[in-house]
Amino acid sequence: MSAERASVRLRYGLAFREGAQEAGPAVTYSGMTPNDVALGLSAFGEGWLGGWASVQREGFSLSLGSDSVTGGALVRASVGPAARVFLGPVRAELSAGYGFAQLPVFSSSTGQVQLVPTARHAALVGARVVVPLPWRLRAEVRGELPVALGSTSNGFAASGALLVPVLRRGEWGGALVLEYQYVRDALTTADGVVSRQSLSRAGVAFELSLGGAEAEARPETGELVLTVVDADTGLPLPEARVVLTAGGVEQAPRVAGVDGRLTDVPLPPGEVLARVSAGGYLPAEERVTVTAGERVERVVRARPEPRVGTLRVKVVDARSGKPLPGAAVSVGTTELRTDATGQVRVEGLGPGPLEVKVSAEGFRTAQEAVAIAAGTETELPVSLVFGRQGALATLSGQVRSVRKGKPLQALLVIPEAKIRRRTDARGTFQVQLKQGRYRLVFSAPGHLPQTKVVTVRDGEQAIFNVDLFPKSR
Repeated sequence: MSAERASVRLRYGLAFREGAQEAGPAVTYSGMTPNDVALGLSAFGEGWLGGWASVQREGFSLSLGSDSVTGGALVRASVGPAARVFLGPVRAELSAGYGFAQLPVFSSSTGQVQLVPTARHAALVGARVVVPLPWRLRAEVRGELPVALGSTSNGFAASGALLVPVLRRGEWGGALVLEYQYVRDALTTADGVVSRQSLSRAGVAFELSLGGAEAEARPETGELVLTVVDADTGLPLPEARVVLTAGGVEQAPRVAGVDGRLTDVPLPPGEVLARVSAGGYLPAEERVTVTAGERVERVVRARPEPRVGTLRVKVVDARSGKPLPGAAVSVGTTELRTDATGQVRVEGLGPGPLEVKVSAEGFRTAQEAVAIAAGTETELPVSLVFGRQGALATLSGQVRSVRKGKPLQALLVIPEAKIRRRTDARGTFQVQLKQGRYRLVFSAPGHLPQTKVVTVRDGEQAIFNVDLFPKSR
C-alpha cells in the first residue's frame, strides 16, 4: 500500500446529540452517546480518479419529555468513485455512489414509543475539502446530498472537523478529531413509512490511520531557510544578496535580513542552487535538495575578498615567439624560474605598481612595469631579444656609384662616435658601435656626399649599401 495512493481510517469516539423526530410521535433524542465507530477506505491511482467506501455506526438515546425511553444504534454505509484535485496545498474531492442508511422511525401504536428503523437506498453526491493549517493541523469540510432510490426523499448532511495529529510512525498515524455535523432527512418509502428528522451532532474521537500521510497534505512545495555567514568568523552577513535557481529557472534576487537569514522561501521539490554575494566578499554557492512538505536549513559561508593579487609572467623568444623555460624572473626580492611553458606565477603581491626584471642566458635583460590589483590575477607577457647585454652592434656595407654600380673608395665619418674611416678597394666598410643613434656621412671624389641616420641595438648586425650620385658638370 502506498501512502500516496491509499489509506484506511478507523475512528472511535463519543458524540453529544440534539435532534427531533418531526413525523409521528413528537419525540426528541439528545445527550451523550458513546461507541460511535466509523471505518473509511480510499484509493487513488497515479492521476485524479479513485474510489472510496465507508461504514459508520451511530449510537443514540431517545427521550420523551424528560424521560429516557430507549437507546440504540443506526448504521450508514456508502461506496463509489471519486475525483480529487489539488489547489495549492488544499485538496478537494468530489464523489458519487451508492449509500445505505438506517433512519429512525418511531411508532406509538402499542401505547409505547418504539423504534422501527427504515432503510434508505440512495444515490449519493458528495464533496470533501481538506485544508492544511499551521502546526500540522488539518481542517475538513464535508457535504452530502442523497437521492433516494424507490422512495421520495430530500435532505442533506454537512459537517466540519478539526484534526490534531498526535503520532506518526511510518505509515501509521493517529489524530484527535473534533467534529460538528448537521443532518436533515425526509423520507417516504413505497410502503408509506415516513421519517423526518433534524439532528445536530458534536463529537470527539480518535482516528487511527494507515497510509495517506502524503495524500492528506500533499504539499507541492518545500521551505528553504538560508543563513549567510563569514567563513572565517562565523558572524552573519546582513543584507547579503541571494539569487535562487529552482527547476532551471532563476528567481528574482532576495535580500537576507540583518541577521543574515533568508526565511519562508517556498520552492518546488528538487535541487536548488543558491548564489550569494555581499560587499567585500567573494561570491559563494550552495546546492540544496528541497523536499515537498519539509523545511530545509543551510548555512552559506562566504569568504572575504583577498587583499593581495597574483602575477603570472609568460616569457617568450622575441624572434620565434616560443616559450623560454628556465628564465629568471625577479619580482621585488623574489626570484623564480619559468617552467616548461615559459611561465611563472607569483602570489601574495600587494596591490599597486611593481617592477619585474626578466633575464635568460643569451638574451638581453628586460625590465617591465605592471600594476597589481587585489583579488585578481594579472598577466604579463615578456619577449626577450637575443644577444648579449652591452655587446657592440656591427654595421657593414658597400659604397657604390650610381653610374654603373662601380665601387668607390669613400670616406665614412660618424661624428657621434668620432670615427673617420675609408672604404677598401672594393668600397666595403665595417664599423662597431655601442647602442644608440648615429649619423653616417659618406663622401667620394667627384660625387655628392650623402648622410644616413641609423639606430642600433646591443649585439645587432646590420648590412646596407650606399649609392652616391656624381656631381653635375
